[in-house]
Order: sequence, then C-alpha cells, then structure tokens
Amino acid sequence: MFRLDEHTALVQTVDFFTPVVDDPFAFGAIAAANALSDVYAMGGRPLTALSIAAFPDRDFPLEWARAIVDGGASKLAEAGCALLGGHSVRDPEIKFGYAVTGLVDPARMLTNAGARPGDVLVLTKPLGTGVIATALKAGAAPAAAATAAAASMARLNRQAGDVAVQLGARAATDITGFGLIGHLRGLARESGVSLSLDAAALPLLPHALELAASYQPGGLKANRRHYGPFLDLAGLDPRWEPLLFDPQTSGGLAIACPAAAVAEMLAQLPEARVIGSVEPAADRPIRVR
Repeated sequence: MFRLDEHTALVQTVDFFTPVVDDPFAFGAIAAANALSDVYAMGGRPLTALSIAAFPDRDFPLEWARAIVDGGASKLAEAGCALLGGHSVRDPEIKFGYAVTGLVDPARMLTNAGARPGDVLVLTKPLGTGVIATALKAGAAPAAAATAAAASMARLNRQAGDVAVQLGARAATDITGFGLIGHLRGLARESGVSLSLDAAALPLLPHALELAASYQPGGLKANRRHYGPFLDLAGLDPRWEPLLFDPQTSGGLAIACPAAAVAEMLAQLPEARVIGSVEPAADRPIRVR
C-alpha cells in the first residue's frame, strides 16, 4: 500500500501463469480475473493494468495470441480497469498475466491481519480448480467439471470484495496457489488467531471430490508438505484432505465476517458458504473437523 492522502492509497499486484484451460480466449480471461483478484481481496478498485506475455515463436498461431489478449481485455473491461500497455517475450512455454494498480481507502482496507475471535469464515467460490485442471491435462475431466471450473476461474471477485467492505469485514485473503490452508494459515498467523473449519461445508466444483483421489497437481503435494504440520485433522474424512491443499487459480475470497453481518453477506453472495469460525490463538492454528 502506498498512501496518497488520508482517504486514498495505491495497491499493486502482479500475477501470470501457464494455461489452465484449452481455450485461448478463456485462458486470457482467467489470467485477468486472477490478477485482479488481489486488489479485490484488499477491498480495492482496480484502475490500470500492464500485460505480461510469453509466447512461443514456433508452432503457435497468431490467432491464439490474439485470442488470449482479447480474453484478458474483455475481463479488464468488465472490471473497469484500463489496459495501459505491457511487455511480451519469446518463450517455449505460454505464460500470460498482468500487473495491476488499484485504489483503496486505508481506513476500510481488507488485510490478513484483521480477523478477530467471533468472526465467521465465509468462502465465496468453490474449490477444486487444481485437481480439475490436472485431470483435464490427462484427458480425464468430465465436461461438467471443466465447464464449471472455467466459469468459476473467470468470475471476478469484485462483488465479494465490495460486499465485505460494505458489511464491515476487516480481514480477507484470496485463495490461489497456496490452496485454502496455505492462505488461511497466513490469515491466522498475521491476525494472531486460530481457525476452525468444517470440511463438509466447503463448496466444491462438480466432480472435484472424486478427481482429487487420482489427479493431484505438484503444487498440492508441496502445499501439503509445507502446511500440513499446522493442521489438526482429527476425525477428518480422508477424501476431503487433498482439497484443503489444492492450489487454486482465480479462487474465491475467504472473508472473516462479523457474525452479525453473515446473513446479509450470504444473501448478497449466493455462491458463498460459511466454512468455519475464528477462534482465540491455539497450539495448532487450523483445526479441521
């Protein structure tokens, strides 16, 4: 955050990655939604973006590059974010994303340090994009799963961020590459609290639970190794365990919502679900039941 005056500050973020879907237009849109998400997770409004592109110079049709760029531009336009330019390089592996600048009111900014005991944890998008993308690469993802995952990843977190600020939330984090547990671990650490999660309440994309048994991306396994020691998993159904660590692309916001505002938040965000609660600090920062 860079404060401009008493009521306005700049926030900046950057993110880019390799394709997670087969359609180039959809990939561009998802990359843009993902890059914008960090600004929304802070309760901010994106203003401008610079594109970051790496495209092969062989066996890569120009129309694919155009479709990726057009997909991203369409999502920036939806967000009211101006594309000012960007930079591209030749690379054998396709990569695409944006650096985004936004504005936020420092007094109403969402951070991962603002959760308090008594808050209710709300998750605004279903989980499972990592295992579904892995299954898609193996030709094993059901059409319903692939379609639902692409739609979810392309959906902006704008409304979720706006509602969180309007209803007085002070803490949020977007769920991306470190998975649900990795990002919640950061929220618990910075806020000095512990979190209690109900695994059965987690919203999931179609077929995510069944695919999680066989199609676990490398990032999921790395997240498990790194964040597993911070968990109390007593009594957890083992089928759910991989999805706690599944790396998400353009996932939802996990919001520490004041208890009195939960009903209104769920009414305004129909896809959102209560997944747990914020508790006083404990030996293990996250307990999953």
